[in-house]
Amino acid sequence: MPDFSDISIAILGVGLMGGSMGLAARERLGVKRVYGFSRNGRTLRQAMELGAITDQASSVEEAAGAADLCFVATPVRTVLAIARQALAASGPGCIITDMGSTKSSLMAALASEEERRFIGGHPVCGSETAGVANAREDLFDKATYFLTSGRGVDPSNYERLHGFITGIGARPTAIDPDAHDRIMALVSHLPHVLANAAMNQAGSVNLDGREALLSAGPSFRDLTRVAGSNSGVWTDIFIENRRWLAEVLREHARGIGCFADALEQGDESFVAEAIATAAANRDRMLEAEHLEPSDLYVVKVPVPDRPGVLSSVTVALGNAGINIDDLAFHRISVEQGGVLSLVVSGGDTGQRAVGILKGLGYDAVSIPFSSAEAG
Repeated sequence: MPDFSDISIAILGVGLMGGSMGLAARERLGVKRVYGFSRNGRTLRQAMELGAITDQASSVEEAAGAADLCFVATPVRTVLAIARQALAASGPGCIITDMGSTKSSLMAALASEEERRFIGGHPVCGSETAGVANAREDLFDKATYFLTSGRGVDPSNYERLHGFITGIGARPTAIDPDAHDRIMALVSHLPHVLANAAMNQAGSVNLDGREALLSAGPSFRDLTRVAGSNSGVWTDIFIENRRWLAEVLREHARGIGCFADALEQGDESFVAEAIATAAANRDRMLEAEHLEPSDLYVVKVPVPDRPGVLSSVTVALGNAGINIDDLAFHRISVEQGGVLSLVVSGGDTGQRAVGILKGLGYDAVSIPFSSAEAG
């Protein structure tokens, strides 16, 4: 694990996510200087009291100018503008990343020079409670942490950010920006819409003088746990990802319509099969969350020194469900390119990775991690 204790980081937007990043960086990686910026002075004071930041900055420029790694943790529709402020104010070695849950429009807007130092990020974790007062250093433990990079990304910048994210306990996973937004529309944004809709539907029902909400049980409370979450933040997310979220909602409505038709027709087999399928899918989800680490393999991939190579390799493996535990890029020369070394875990994962990469035209090989270390 690289030593990050001597770097300085900046948190632009010190709420739940930004505050938790500051705490994790200090507690897990020993980062000594964390500059925080927020337009709310009270938020900055709280962050200082909690230890989420060590220094209060008066502007984006002041925070980014002092940092080696900068996290933009503001509402999604403000990320691009603030990231550009940070890019302009920071040094050539500073990496800028964000923590927002939409990626397509953000990554598409970047110029090739901006792609060199900006890497999109999204930790898939959080809470129904917002604000820095609810920040905690273990928020990212074992969480999938999506990374989206442009064709112009500097491999050494990606390597550093990947190592940092691993160091705070998360699982960095490369993904295409468009695929990210389509998946998040289904597994993150849709549940929030449904929670709000169910709560509003129940809140509007009053039968024989009794409000339906007063009869709500544990299942309804669980279903609606995220209802009413930070209105400003989630309005931004819904609008920013409206294309895919609208499509997912229409598909969901079709599924609900089919269920309603089956009920009207008394189709017990349809209902029973739907419940059984849901149970099987939930079991698969829970099993994946509790997989234990297994044997490690190093996949070595000779690659040319040209834009887009790193993204194509990492995204292809991420799409196949292969998590990269660590990576390093060793540049030989512009003419010869370099070697990308990827650490992956699990039974046949090394050979699966090799097969995928050979399908893309890369002459990859897999060796046990212990052998690589010995060599």
